[in-house]
Amino acid sequence: MTATPAARAPGYRPRRTLPLRVEARRQLRRRRTLVVAAVLALLPFVLLVAFAVGGDPGGRGNGRITLMDAATASGANFTATALFVSAGFLLVVPVALFCGDTVASEASWASLRYLLAAPVPRARLLLSKLTVGLGFSAAAMLLLPLVALGVGTAAYGWGPLQLPTGGALPAGEAVGRLAVVAGYVFVSQLVTAGLAFWLSTVTDAPLGAVGGAVGLTIAGNVLDQVTALGGWRAALPAHWQYAWVDALQPRPEWSGMIQGSAVSVSCALVLCALAFRGFARKDVVS
Repeated sequence: MTATPAARAPGYRPRRTLPLRVEARRQLRRRRTLVVAAVLALLPFVLLVAFAVGGDPGGRGNGRITLMDAATASGANFTATALFVSAGFLLVVPVALFCGDTVASEASWASLRYLLAAPVPRARLLLSKLTVGLGFSAAAMLLLPLVALGVGTAAYGWGPLQLPTGGALPAGEAVGRLAVVAGYVFVSQLVTAGLAFWLSTVTDAPLGAVGGAVGLTIAGNVLDQVTALGGWRAALPAHWQYAWVDALQPRPEWSGMIQGSAVSVSCALVLCALAFRGFARKDVVS
């Protein structure tokens, strides 16, 4: 039964419970947040060492230039390559971790019921945790390209972005295109975020929520390779995960990114709605 305003304690405001800054501070201090940041920041240095050991990657194709072939052409090309090699799996992990560990970890620590007894409304608790989880996920999407751009510029210089389709973009315009790419990568990961968040509300095991989200995302990537599915593959978010390559053309194409964004956002909204609906009726005992 919902309490009437007269029955509430003086000064109690549901919207002021569990402020975002408090939740963000708690998540920022966790070791897994620092580990994820360190891994993403180190990836550009790993690529730099790999190119230094393996030599110039250019000229290894059959007359066709790929992002990998032009990785050492400039800092912008190095950044695009870092996004290309990490978007399929590496960037999935922090999104699943930040959104899948958030509620399930409270349950595993037996602190979830005490948060609700504060009293924090269930919808408010989920909204705060989801907002912070998405915020940290967006920060992860930004950290990698920013570090890669700095490392790549220091190693290969500030120059135009050599396009796989031929031609080049001026450095200033290339930065804008890379910002679009990073934004689309984040939007394409929303379905993973929604899946991890929903699993986090139905299990008390953080590893189960995170691992389940990563596993199902990988399963979607596998299904996208099954050409026998034909047009059904267009309904899979994984089918559009590399649509951002269309932004790296002399004249960018937006249709693939629009369709991919629509599929990812739609799936994420459904999964988040399931999370809020199920958690509102859940008997929280941990």
